[in-house]
Amino acid sequence: MTIRPAGAGDEAGIIELIVPIQSGEFGFSITAADQPDLGDIDGFYRQGPGEFWVADDGGRIVGTIALKDLGDGQGALRKMFVAASHRGATHGIAQQLLDTLLSHATAKGFSAVLLGTTDRFLAAHRFYEKNGFELIDAGDLSAAFPRMALDTRFYRRTV
Repeated sequence: MTIRPAGAGDEAGIIELIVPIQSGEFGFSITAADQPDLGDIDGFYRQGPGEFWVADDGGRIVGTIALKDLGDGQGALRKMFVAASHRGATHGIAQQLLDTLLSHATAKGFSAVLLGTTDRFLAAHRFYEKNGFELIDAGDLSAAFPRMALDTRFYRRTV
């Protein structure tokens, strides 16, 4: 299992991981076409010090996480997904992905990481809170924050 920056040729694996979790597990009516960032990782995430990482298990993408630079020392955590077969403390993939993002944010001089999620991702809420993210009001978000229509809960962590 390797955590690495997404590379050319990873797009299909990223979409094959993310969209079924969004639509199948959580019942959201969303497709890859509704998420143009997935088709342009360099253009959307790699502006400034942003990045997009994957968890690669023998050539299969089993996890993703991204950091989008919002300016003013702030970044948005986006696209954190882990395959059901690779979830839990036994695997530790979610923690490895988040640790990679936070280390990168620190090294690149970010002061805070923001994220948006839905009320349905209860395990994610516990995970983020365990990792020092604090619940904030939507009004406290940066104007540059890429808010998704499904986002109803927002978090901030000082880096």
